[in-house]
Amino acid sequence: MRTVKDYIRTIPNFPHDGIMFRDVTTLFGDARGFRIAVDQLLHPYTGMQIDKVAGLEARGFILGGAVAHQLGKGFVPIRKKGKLPGKTVEQTYKLEYGTATVELHDDALQPGEKVLIVDDLLATGGTAEAGIKLVEKLGAEVIGCAFVIDLPALGGRKLLESMGMAVHTLCEFEGE
Repeated sequence: MRTVKDYIRTIPNFPHDGIMFRDVTTLFGDARGFRIAVDQLLHPYTGMQIDKVAGLEARGFILGGAVAHQLGKGFVPIRKKGKLPGKTVEQTYKLEYGTATVELHDDALQPGEKVLIVDDLLATGGTAEAGIKLVEKLGAEVIGCAFVIDLPALGGRKLLESMGMAVHTLCEFEGE
């Protein structure tokens, strides 16, 4: 029986030499693989109180939307700065070289709502950390973070767990 990891293609030296890019488009493109991934992402949260699912740009929109649909909950996009049309709150985070900013509509969540954050890949954890901080700025509570892939060598899981987050991943790849 195939696992989620079997559906993920590795592309060497993309986007830079020495990087092993984990391509989830092959997972998304296979109906069975995609269903397995969505079912496994939401499984630990079945029966928990969840009000909204937040997806991190961009592949987290695909996964988060599917998870929200399966749970019968609303979906909230956490986007790169300048992509949302309404009034937003923002959070800046560090990249390897420089910084980036993500935003959330200021009315996307209500105080006390329970939120599940979903994305395809957990690397350093910077984007997820920024997403968590955005959710918390609006008074909502992150009940967990779910990812298809964990790159443990980059420390993202440790970062999120140090923030008190429950982290659920479907597979791991060593290295970058």
